[in-house]
Amino acid sequence: MALPSRMVLYGRLAGRSAGALLLASHRGTDGLSRRSYINNSTQNQLQFKLDERTAHSSLDLFKKDTGVIYRILGLDPTHVQDSPLRFRDWAVVLADSHIESGRYYWEVTVKKSDEFRLGVADVATSRDECIGTNSSSWVFAYLQKKWYAMTTNKLVPVTLVGKPDRVGLLLDFEEGRLSLVDTQTAKVVHTIKTQFRTPVSPAFALWDGEILTHSGLEVPPGL
Repeated sequence: MALPSRMVLYGRLAGRSAGALLLASHRGTDGLSRRSYINNSTQNQLQFKLDERTAHSSLDLFKKDTGVIYRILGLDPTHVQDSPLRFRDWAVVLADSHIESGRYYWEVTVKKSDEFRLGVADVATSRDECIGTNSSSWVFAYLQKKWYAMTTNKLVPVTLVGKPDRVGLLLDFEEGRLSLVDTQTAKVVHTIKTQFRTPVSPAFALWDGEILTHSGLEVPPGL
């Protein structure tokens, strides 16, 4: 993916069951197309896929839209369906579930990637900014063989995690907490504390390799 030259270095370095909802189309009595939210969770389990409408042209979805791979050349933007939801300058994709309450857990497998970001973003976050660089997204970033908690372009080092092939994310919407979880020990490694004011979606960014998401999981005991 081609990045604005002034942002290449700095951008990368700084760069309840009814809570998960899906957009669906239907027609009202006036014949106009409507969009409504559909419940897509069971108790504390959140089931989601990646939303192709949000994916940057350098990203390809696979495995029934639960995984994403970075293509160094990407797709010709003219061959990608135009959508106001799509990220235009950054290799980002959001999930198709909108969370506005509750406590949920999902895991991510990372393969052959040395630079990626995992977290959540406001459903309406800017499509011209990368996740982690604004006040409407909260992520854990891996770059230069180190982990960071990241929001509003501020990085906080996260230690004692290394580079596992699989990590967990625990979101508590009401408490305003997003935690990185060691899946081997089922323990929280680091927590980002904030206040979520609008619905959020799981969010992902990568500049090489691939990511596979694992949703529909129960919160591990003890977390």
